[in-house]
Amino acid sequence: MSHVRPHKPSEVSLSRTRMYDIVREPVITEKSTMGAENNEVTFRVPLEASKPEIRKAVEFLFNVRVTAVNTLRHKGKRKRFRGIHGKRADTKKAFVTLAEGYSIDVTTGI
Repeated sequence: MSHVRPHKPSEVSLSRTRMYDIVREPVITEKSTMGAENNEVTFRVPLEASKPEIRKAVEFLFNVRVTAVNTLRHKGKRKRFRGIHGKRADTKKAFVTLAEGYSIDVTTGI
């Protein structure tokens, strides 16, 4: 019988300034406010931010416990302005699920 170790996430080391760079701004939409009822907060994050980095930054900055982090990459639309073709920037959102008893008030700021 083989012994399988439980998955242990690798420890991530971040500077304080990097943590503030990761959590750019909260996303305040109809869908994100519905998620707030289920202890889920949505943030806009850099494209290169990883889930362990997002988890550590949110836990440190808001003094909460995070149970899950889901991310979504949104490709920028191709748009035309006065006949000139362009492209909006790609964005990334992080859906952070908090443990029971914890909450973040996104209207106050950090």
